[in-house]
Amino acid sequence: MKIGFIGGGNMGGAIIGGMISSGKYKAEDISAVDLFKENVERLVSEYGIKDGGNNKEIAGDSDILFLSIKPNVYGEVIREIKEDLKDGCIVVSIAAGQSINAVSELFGREIKIVRVMPNTPALVGEGMAAVCGNEAVSEKEIKEIADIFNCFGIAEIVPEKMMDIVTAVSGSSPSFVYMFIEAMADAAVLGGMPRKQAYKFAAQTVLGSAKMVLDTGKHPGELKDMVCSPAGTTIEAVAELERLGMRTAVIEAIRVCEKKSKAMGKK
Repeated sequence: MKIGFIGGGNMGGAIIGGMISSGKYKAEDISAVDLFKENVERLVSEYGIKDGGNNKEIAGDSDILFLSIKPNVYGEVIREIKEDLKDGCIVVSIAAGQSINAVSELFGREIKIVRVMPNTPALVGEGMAAVCGNEAVSEKEIKEIADIFNCFGIAEIVPEKMMDIVTAVSGSSPSFVYMFIEAMADAAVLGGMPRKQAYKFAAQTVLGSAKMVLDTGKHPGELKDMVCSPAGTTIEAVAELERLGMRTAVIEAIRVCEKKSKAMGKK
């Protein structure tokens, strides 16, 4: 099975790196092309994959073809490759706002399309990805694509109608988490802690807290209550966060992000 990537930037590189590191995929079966030749050269040097030549060549040679490119160039790239696409190829779209129907219309015929919304923590092997496919894709094939993303994080198969909220709650939300870490670190610096150490304390605390949610299966509210001693420091801080509307701010950020994703899909 040959796997091709049109686009070898951060996300394409993260997917390739995760696949190779898992030991489930052979470097000689993976190829990539990119507008910037240095991206392909880096991937060839680092992982031993093949240079796919050009868009047309890689489209005609791949059993699975990742479109790891920006949404604004989808039309241009698909027009270039649609007549060369290998029969039976599964096209994997990872662009925000690009529905399965929109991609299918660009190809002008029914093909196998899997839509995936990954996030940037895939770069460090801790990604979260949502996966869905059209009717031309079998259950075995969609699971095969999900397994690729499980190599560098967690993948869940979801109905496409959930993709806009997925974009908000996992695709865009790392930015919110980074803002939270930065704010905690700023407070630590205000309290006298050196900046570099402050980032380490804040980031590790977020990492550990998230792992407790995943590993224990406990409700986040229950885990919060475990830290809040009666009349203690934590409940004092929690009360202040509630007074300042932390939950409302986060909910509203997720809501407007979902709204924007829906609007992008209608263009």
